Amino acid sequence: MRLLDLDNPWLTVHDGDARALAIFKRHYSYRHRAHGQARGNSTFIGQGEKMVLLTPGCDALFAWQFSTVVRNSGQKGVSCTVFRNEGHSLSSELIKAADELADLRWPGERHFTYVNAAKIRSSNPGYCFLAAGWRRCGTSKGGLVILEKRAM
Repeated sequence: MRLLDLDNPWLTVHDGDARALAIFKRHYSYRHRAHGQARGNSTFIGQGEKMVLLTPGCDALFAWQFSTVVRNSGQKGVSCTVFRNEGHSLSSELIKAADELADLRWPGERHFTYVNAAKIRSSNPGYCFLAAGWRRCGTSKGGLVILEKRAM
């Protein structure tokens, strides 16, 4: 685990970190893989360049994945594959700090994420991302809300 910046609340960890995986298993997007996952393989972000972030108290998780390939939904850039905040920190502030780290690693790239409105309790899906300066930019074929933060 590595502290990136004294003003940034995130630590970088490896994909498969047991503490990060435990939080991910409580995220609505988690699906237990009965088949296809190698025994002992605990990675959860997928292939490609990635950055897995965990707060020092292990109460929030954020993961970025970058691909130069356009996804099936037409999205390209750095994708937030999971964000879960179980602590007292303001989610929008955690997202802003994660944005800063992604901008350092992948400068000039667009950030995007999908939100499954049916799986969350908010009447304003993705509100914490919107409060962090993101915007709605569409809906996927599967009905997921697509949010983005354009490169500066």
